[in-house]
This record gives sequence, structure tokens and C-alpha cells, in this order.
Amino acid sequence: MLRQMVTALALAILLCMPVRAAAGPALLYEPATGKVLYAEDPDLSWHPASLTKMMTAYLTFSAISRGELSMSDKVICSANANKQPPSKIGLPIGAEMSVELALKSLIIKSANDVAVMVAEKVGGSEPKFIALMNATAKRLGMTRTHFVNPHGLPDKRQVTTARDLALLTSALMKEFPDYGDFFAMQHVKIGKRRLRSHNSLLRRYVGADGMKTGFICDSGYNVVASATRDDVRLVAVVLGARSGQSRSVRAQKLLDHGFEWYDWKSLFARDIDILPIQQASLAEAPGNMRSRVCAVRRKARRSKKKRRRRR
Repeated sequence: MLRQMVTALALAILLCMPVRAAAGPALLYEPATGKVLYAEDPDLSWHPASLTKMMTAYLTFSAISRGELSMSDKVICSANANKQPPSKIGLPIGAEMSVELALKSLIIKSANDVAVMVAEKVGGSEPKFIALMNATAKRLGMTRTHFVNPHGLPDKRQVTTARDLALLTSALMKEFPDYGDFFAMQHVKIGKRRLRSHNSLLRRYVGADGMKTGFICDSGYNVVASATRDDVRLVAVVLGARSGQSRSVRAQKLLDHGFEWYDWKSLFARDIDILPIQQASLAEAPGNMRSRVCAVRRKARRSKKKRRRRR
């Protein structure tokens, strides 16, 4: 009888598991409790891309909470900020914006120039801010994360993991709940421009309330997506998707899985702090999606141009 019960239980758990994807790491967890409902290569090194800006925002919120900064203070566009490549706001050197608008531009528009402006304001200089980013990552237990810039633009040394991003997300939610709306906003207005968030789940997934997307060729399409239903808030971390659409679909499937099977999964879920580390992942180099994302897109564009010429 006991054997039959164990077999039935094991079968139920297997049925509750989402289908493994051919893409990069994924993690589904409940930030309020730290329970991991699903994990796929959570310790595999990966480039964070613009998910880096979550740490930039965290440090800005921290400075505000300590009284070192206010939302009405101004950040200035330096020559260093001005030269950053898109995505950006494109302010001229010497232009100013409030810290509040800078945070919205950072999170919603994912502006690289604003990331540098904020870093220079909070840290005194970009190098000092980066040192603060790494010290904070260490304090939060992000043992496989290293930052070399505040925006996530390509650099082979800038790495993280799905587990580490989950820890950062939990810190943002628990320490700065009053700023949660920044991550749930679908638009930001700058002057006469109305800029839309890259996170399509905010527009189409019921209960979606954050957090951040990211993309560079090396990382593929990344997202940290949160949603709340029936007083349960879940977060899906998806790294290395091949397109913005597949990124959203993967996150949506994970969240659907979590909400549908929450009662079952939460009974047997492990806390993120004691989730076993995959030793094989520790020896692997950061995942690289360049050949499967940007190289494929460039090839498709060249083929399209050739077809047009033939016409």
C-alpha cells in the first residue's frame, strides 16, 4: 500500500513538471517564502544583459532609503553617459532629469545612458558604483555574479545565474515594496515621447506586475517576470530565449505551471538557499546565444535582401 502511494505521488509530481526547454536556464519560485517550484540549470553562468539594471535600481533605492538621495534630485548626462549605445534616451551632455524619471527610464525604457547617469550620481563615479554593485551582490548571496558595468551592455566578464537573479529580485521586493510600481509600469513619458516597456507580459498576462527584460546577442532574450493571483506572487526567471516572443511564452508557461500546481509544488518545494548546487554547471563557461540569435537574424536579413534584388 505504501509503495503504491509513493508511486502515485511520484507520478503526480512528474505530471506537475513543465516540459524542459531547449533554451537557457529557468527558475520559478515564490519570493515571499523562497520556495523553488521549478529549476532548470539555475547555477549555469549567463550574461545578464539589461537585467543588470535591477541591481542599478536596487542601489538607487538603497541610497534613497538612507536619505542620501531623493526622487526630486537631479542626475546629469555626462560625456560618458552620452556616448552609450542604444537603448537610450539620448540626452545631450549637461542635460538633467529627476531621479524619479531616471529610475522609470532605467526600468521601463532600459536606457543605457541613464544607467550611467544614475551610477555616477549614486556612486560618485561609474567605477565606484560598479564596486558597490559587486559588494552588494556578495552581501545578497549572489555568489556566481560579477558586474563590470551598470547597464548590461556586452562584456564577457559580466555574468550571473538564474538563482542569483532570483535572490536580487527577492531583495527588491522585500526591501523596497513601495517601489514595486516602477517595475509594473507599461509606459514612461519623457517630454513629448511616450516610451513603452519591453515586457509584453505586462500587457497580456493576467496578474503580471513586473519585473525586467534584457537582451544582447551573447545572452539571448532574458526576463525576470512576476505575477500575482489569489494572493500568491510568483517569479519566473528565463535566460537565453531565442526571441522576445519565445521569452514571454516560456515565462508565461512557467507562471501558469506555478499557479496551476501551487498547492502540490509548495508541499515539496525546497528553499532557494538550500536548493542543491549543480556542480557540473560551475565548470561551464557562460552560455552564449550569439550564433543562435543574432547570426541567424543577420542571415535571414541577407536572404530577404537577395530575394528583393531578384524581383
